[in-house]
Amino acid sequence: MSNRRNFIKATALSVGLASAGLLSFAANAADTIKVGVLHSLSGTMAISETALKETALMTIAEINKAGGVMGKQLEPVVVDPASNWPLFAEKARQLLTQDKVAVTFGCWTSVSRKSVNPVFKELNGLLFYPVQYEGEELEKNVFYTGAAPNQQAIPAVEYLMSKDGGEAKRFVLLGTDYVYPRTTNKILRAFLHSKGVTDADIMEEYTPFGHSDYQTIIAKIKKFSSEGKKTAVVSTINGDSNVPFYKELGNAGLKATDVPVVAFSVGEEELRGVDAKPLVGHLAAWNYFMSLKNPANAKFVKMYKDWAVKNKLPNASTVVTNDPMEATYVGIHMWAQAVEKAKSTDVDKVIAAMGGQTFAAPDGFTIKMDEKNHHLWKPVFIGEIKADGQFNVVWKTPGPVRAQPWSPFIPGNDKKKEVPEGM
Repeated sequence: MSNRRNFIKATALSVGLASAGLLSFAANAADTIKVGVLHSLSGTMAISETALKETALMTIAEINKAGGVMGKQLEPVVVDPASNWPLFAEKARQLLTQDKVAVTFGCWTSVSRKSVNPVFKELNGLLFYPVQYEGEELEKNVFYTGAAPNQQAIPAVEYLMSKDGGEAKRFVLLGTDYVYPRTTNKILRAFLHSKGVTDADIMEEYTPFGHSDYQTIIAKIKKFSSEGKKTAVVSTINGDSNVPFYKELGNAGLKATDVPVVAFSVGEEELRGVDAKPLVGHLAAWNYFMSLKNPANAKFVKMYKDWAVKNKLPNASTVVTNDPMEATYVGIHMWAQAVEKAKSTDVDKVIAAMGGQTFAAPDGFTIKMDEKNHHLWKPVFIGEIKADGQFNVVWKTPGPVRAQPWSPFIPGNDKKKEVPEGM
């Protein structure tokens, strides 16, 4: 009798849930693949990361419109770690244990990536990291779709030292005070030493996240550059501090013809908040610029502009694309291809299927994921800032360059394997 009563209760509950549409939702949820999006939508890094969240959602929508992955729709799960590095780890754990995502696309700063790395390793999750970084890392559970130092920092400094780049002899290494700028500058200092530049001709300065008063530092740069040798600034300033830095650069009348600045974390998105006219001629080194002319990029730019209007993004009529957005777009498509190849979202199977994946990227090249080292082969471009905040490409590599996760300018790196531990 009790079994009959339980059956009647269960049937009534099912009918009630069905009438509320909840059973249908549960069935549909089982037919989706959950995808994590882990980017700061508030705090100092929101100026850079919000656009990556939008790019991820746009790419997921594009894949879904084309039929999804393995016949299933992708379901984005967006969280905001709010430029709070420990919170990145908490949100990563939430995505993996509660939301049960198959993959996560996210992080900008290296400190946020290093915060989540132990979580993805412990829980065998999968992270795609879309921003240029300092190298000196190789994780089984991470694919790096941004540049390693030999795909951005080293070529940029080589250009500054060349005749076309102004033949700089003195260098200001200026960055935000955390692991990416400090490690990149350690590599650059060793590289400059190998080229005969002494420590007396290298000035190194750091400011905290969110720093806004650059008068004193700009004054020090002007003094350093007035001592008889051609000087260039290498900037690894991150986040919204770039706005006051470039404004003060303009206020001080420090023109590119006097002291060129090459930036590794400033692209089209960051320049939206700045009057770019005083900055004309200053440089950025990236693996993609919005101004590149090719069919794949024309499609990418149009897609994002249409997305911005459709979703009523702030200042939708003036949105731009940039390098980490392209790296996000490429990474999501490559992951989807790897899942199709593996016929599974199982992390180990997808990792095995990622090596050698190729994609016709908006940078104009068919780029590939290295068969061993979890990094993309990427072309390198150096662009001059134009008055409209876009870039004019003044130098580029003939084609994609293989990443070196372990810089040859760091002693002992020649003994390190270019295969993640556990592979």
